[in-house]
Amino acid sequence: MNRIRKSIILTIAAALWLASCKNDKYLDITPDGRVSLNDVFTDAQNTESYLNTVYNYLPFGGIYYHYYEFLAAFTDDAQSSDAPTQAGFAATEWYSGSLTPSKNPLYTGNYPTNNGNRYERNWEGIRKVNTFLANIDKAAVKNESNRASMKAEARVLRAFFYSRLIRKYGGMPIIKEPLSPEYDFSTLKRNTFQECVDFIVEDCNAALAEANFTWRRVSTADAGRMTKAVAEALKTQVTLYAASPLWNKTNDAALWQKAAVTAKTALEDLLANGYQLYNNYGEFFENSPDDGANPKDKETILVSRAFGAQYPLNMLVLRMASVLNADKAGSCPTQELVDTYDMDNGEMAITGYSDADHMHPIINPASGYDDANPYVHRDPRFYATVWYNNAYYGKVNGADYYIGAYKGGNVGISNTRQRTHTGYYLRKYKAPEDQSNNSGNESFRFIRLAEVYLSYAEAENEAVGPDQNVYSAINAIRRRVGMPDLPAGLSKDDMRERIRRERRVEMPYEEIRFYDERRWKILDKSEKVTTGMSWTKNADGTFSNERIVVDRRKTWEDKYLILPIPLDEINKMPSFEQNPGW
Repeated sequence: MNRIRKSIILTIAAALWLASCKNDKYLDITPDGRVSLNDVFTDAQNTESYLNTVYNYLPFGGIYYHYYEFLAAFTDDAQSSDAPTQAGFAATEWYSGSLTPSKNPLYTGNYPTNNGNRYERNWEGIRKVNTFLANIDKAAVKNESNRASMKAEARVLRAFFYSRLIRKYGGMPIIKEPLSPEYDFSTLKRNTFQECVDFIVEDCNAALAEANFTWRRVSTADAGRMTKAVAEALKTQVTLYAASPLWNKTNDAALWQKAAVTAKTALEDLLANGYQLYNNYGEFFENSPDDGANPKDKETILVSRAFGAQYPLNMLVLRMASVLNADKAGSCPTQELVDTYDMDNGEMAITGYSDADHMHPIINPASGYDDANPYVHRDPRFYATVWYNNAYYGKVNGADYYIGAYKGGNVGISNTRQRTHTGYYLRKYKAPEDQSNNSGNESFRFIRLAEVYLSYAEAENEAVGPDQNVYSAINAIRRRVGMPDLPAGLSKDDMRERIRRERRVEMPYEEIRFYDERRWKILDKSEKVTTGMSWTKNADGTFSNERIVVDRRKTWEDKYLILPIPLDEINKMPSFEQNPGW
């Protein structure tokens, strides 16, 4: 653990209180006409406006990791084209093992519109919520139902901020009230992970019990706001994490049972309130959620606030096959991700590797998979997610265009940042016609219904084994894309493997894999090496291929399971303990 500077007595709570006061117009107590904090809550419009400002502390997600990367680039699902040539960029630093308590590559590009210092931003959000909740009962409001709804909304916001803190850093102090600078911060201690989970669940349950709080937002202006659906999903996420190997060190069956019951209730409530899987997997990601009480998209639970013209443009220019002279190839799928997709007959294509470098896949002979012709008859989600060599792209300047990811091809594999290093480009989120027209309507979803299905399947399997409820949940996801049901008679261990694979191919690039790798404690298996497929075009027009090692990362040790608390914050809090290994 880092040596603590005893002379520093402020804690993160005080620092954030002071920092946010500087920049909050409602907290400036000056004689120039602006209102004080007390004045805010004597005006109904200002009361609502104060709650609205809390949303400024939510992350954007998606490509807003430096430099315009998905969080997937920091998992074995993707390899950034910035590494290794772009020194100082987030992915290059991450892969080289540069994470320390004083330097977190994920926080490179520390701007509010990026995913910069989320540790600090989450605490700022919590402080704002606590201030709101401390005043709302006596605040001026339009009516009592509005007061009740805003109070519930604030509690879900606090649950969201806490959930994002603990899944990266472990247990945090549970702070329910605004803290003044006079508070004795030297005594502030961390609560356990489970205590934080219980607190998040408590906030979510309070919001769910409020009759005036909504299940769905129905206007574009309210996109990305908290709802009862978000509360159900957050409960499902955090109880699943608490039951997982990282935090459930004794494999306590009661924690799995609690996670299963929580997920089942969430799924039933969401379905009863109009949520359902979107009928077209690929199309779902190419558009933003629509408005209205009966939208076409009934699957999205929480969408990022980063939407509008700029987000689709960035998605195009900064992470695409260079058909339109993109600035970079971006977060390119790895061979490991590609190998996870089943064949369309429902059989696993590749069950593992016989060597540490993943050069020799273990092929399931019942699948029909051929490593020399690997892209035929795969799960439809593969084609909706990955551009691969010789894939038909669409029309470009009126002519048919095929992805030439082979050496020397039109978007051929190379070590430059404009080209894939793995032999693949990301297809998900951007329709070819939108790429060609430099347009689009996509946005990033933090939570959707499919995750709740899969979380329920996982928790139920761990709690009671692969019963019919497990099969029903996971098969609902597979049927949506036309995949066969899982075979009957799977063992608990076999079902666990199938569920983990299903999570990976259903939700790549959705900020799920980063935390799954950690809560399952599989970094030593998943993060040591990433590979790709190098293709050569032969004289007769055919292609030959070979698997290649793309990168050997230094992010697989156990200390990377829980990220280090920033050194500046540890130094401010004498009673805090740094996370293991840091």
